[in-house]
Amino acid sequence: MSGAPSVDVVVPTVGRPSLVALLRSLADARGPLPGRVLVVDDRPAATVALTTAVPRRLAARTAVLRGRPGGPAAARNVGWRASPAEGVAFLDDDVIVDDDWLERLAADLAGLDDDVAGSQGRIRVPRPGGRRPGDWERNVAGLEQARWATADLAYRRAALAAAGGFDERFTRAYREDAELALRLVDRGWRIVAGLRGVTHPVRPADFWVSVRLQAGNADDALMRALHGRGWRTRAGAPQGRRARHLAVTGAGIAALAGLLLGRPRVAAAGAAAWLAGTAELAWARIAPGPRDRREVLTMLVTSAVLPAAASLHWAAGWWRVWRRVGRGPAAVPAAVLLDRDGTLVEDVPYNGEPARVRPRPGAREALDRLRAAGIPTAVVSNQSGVGRGLLDPGQVAAVNARCEELLGPLGPWLVCPHAPTAGCSCRKPAPGLVLDAAAALGVEPARCAVIGDIGADVEAARAAGARAVLVPTARTRRREVLEAPEVAADLPAAVDLLLRGGPP
Repeated sequence: MSGAPSVDVVVPTVGRPSLVALLRSLADARGPLPGRVLVVDDRPAATVALTTAVPRRLAARTAVLRGRPGGPAAARNVGWRASPAEGVAFLDDDVIVDDDWLERLAADLAGLDDDVAGSQGRIRVPRPGGRRPGDWERNVAGLEQARWATADLAYRRAALAAAGGFDERFTRAYREDAELALRLVDRGWRIVAGLRGVTHPVRPADFWVSVRLQAGNADDALMRALHGRGWRTRAGAPQGRRARHLAVTGAGIAALAGLLLGRPRVAAAGAAAWLAGTAELAWARIAPGPRDRREVLTMLVTSAVLPAAASLHWAAGWWRVWRRVGRGPAAVPAAVLLDRDGTLVEDVPYNGEPARVRPRPGAREALDRLRAAGIPTAVVSNQSGVGRGLLDPGQVAAVNARCEELLGPLGPWLVCPHAPTAGCSCRKPAPGLVLDAAAALGVEPARCAVIGDIGADVEAARAAGARAVLVPTARTRRREVLEAPEVAADLPAAVDLLLRGGPP
């Protein structure tokens, strides 16, 4: 980033009391204040005005935005998209920033190389005094070693826009930050360690917290589908105990089946295996802890149900992946490539005037849905007006820029300037633009979908091995509609078809 970049702070919250402590620590920190503090309230029905929690020093700079109850990924997207700043610093609402946090944030972001997407702050979790930490306290302490934790992570806004923000299919914490970071790293960005720090206190937790946390296993299935078998190693995530949980759960099922079917030996063997696995898990959680009566009782009881909870959530996650992500040609695409004229904006032949750009109905909302789903986009557009001498490249670039002003960032623009008689390999229906767009996004062409309004768009997709969806307009020929593999009434319907992972 440039010498002293403008920075906004985004804090997603559900109105926890810890938000007051965070904002006070932010107001008291040394260094230049952020341009704005954007607090995103994503409670289903907010009954308490969060503005009462804002210290006087931050009052003029703080805005409370209404989010939707879609989890931290959705809330962070609301925040950074409302920010015009060059950098966006994300903080969780249960951290306390260091006295010099603002000063060090400015230093961490000043002069970053162009390929750096973000800067990770240091996270400290206080340990209890006079005893060993319990299971929940050790779980929270894992944040200290977490890679890319948005408890304190500042991103270059341009990187967030290029990636489309956080994937809102992750409705819980812990995986949405790693998923975004993996997409950025895959595109050649780096995330570096900063010198600023925050303290993350261990908030009180109830008896069943460890069992409820197993819901995150469903997100692991989506991570595997999106980023492959090695995603844990790349993200620095612990390997966990999934194989053991599945084995213990299987033993329990065998014991129950044996009882129901009148097979006492099967039931006894299953019960013995289940008991041994449960005892091993309980001791693994009790041994490093304080071993007081409450902790031991909690570990014994929750260890009896934790493997089954983890396994069921994992299976449910894969079921959702199968339905929503799918496999083969029916999968949700890894990238969506869009024609410009007639698809994103109204078709004005050989348009070189930005003032004449008019978005197609529902285009902005459809694109926002792709961004919210974490699916990158690109534009593939024939502009033969350049080759015919009717336009110059500057006019095309100006119209493209106006499209992004109206529709938001669209990713790389791949334009063929050649006349139809030039015999180039990029003009649709040739596959060149589609292949180049896929390469620019780092996605295999077979995992891309192309949305266009004429047969040339469909044929370019087919030639590149990509999926094609035709959105007919008045200029689309009837034969093109009949021959298209998939047809949608408009751009929102096409996006809905792709996000459902419906059959082609």
